[in-house]
Amino acid sequence: MSPRTDTPPAATAVRRFGRAARRVHRATAVLMGVCVVTAACLYVPQLAQLVGRRALVVTLHQWSGLALPVPVLAGLASRAFRADLGRLNRFGPHDRTWLRAALRRDRRRSSRPAGKFNAGQKVYAAWIAGATLVMLGTGLLMWFTHLTPLVWRTSATFVHDWLALTIGIVLAGHIGMALADPEARRGMRTGSVDRDWAEREHPLWRP
Repeated sequence: MSPRTDTPPAATAVRRFGRAARRVHRATAVLMGVCVVTAACLYVPQLAQLVGRRALVVTLHQWSGLALPVPVLAGLASRAFRADLGRLNRFGPHDRTWLRAALRRDRRRSSRPAGKFNAGQKVYAAWIAGATLVMLGTGLLMWFTHLTPLVWRTSATFVHDWLALTIGIVLAGHIGMALADPEARRGMRTGSVDRDWAEREHPLWRP
C-alpha cells in the first residue's frame, strides 16, 4: 500500500498546529459558514424564496452567531493554543517589513520575513476577531429590541448589515489564499507541514 500523499515524510515534517488549534479553526469555520449562509438567505430575495422557512433561518443565524466565540474560549484551555494567540497578537519590526513589501507588491521571499505567522495573518486575525465582537454586540441589540431605544437599534442594524458584507468579502479573500497554498491547508488539516515550505514561507519560525 502506498503512503498517503497529504502527509509529509517524517524526516521532513514540521509540527505546525496542535489538535486544539485545528479543532478551534474547524469549529469557528463551521459557525462562521452558517452565519454567512443564513445571512445571505435573509438578505437576498432569490435565496429567501428558494429556502423559505425564514423563522428557522433566523434562529440558526442567531444561535450560530452567539456561539462564535465559544471555540476560542474553549481553546484557551490548551497551552499550545494560548501560545499561538500570543504570537498572533505580537507585532515586530519584521512584520512592518512584510507589510511594506505587501503594499509594494514585492513578492520576493527575502523582502517578506515572517515567524510562525506572517503579518498578513496577524492583521486578518485581529480584524476578524474585532469584527466578530462588533457583530455579536450589534446582533444582540437587534435581537432584544425591547431593551434599547429605536435609534440604537437602527444604528446597530446599519453597522451589522454593512460589516456583514465586509466580512463576506474578507472571508472570500481568506479562502482564496488558502486554496492557493496547499501546504498551508495541509498544516491546518494534519498539523504538520513540509520543512522546506516552513523555511521558505516562515524563515524566522523556529519550531
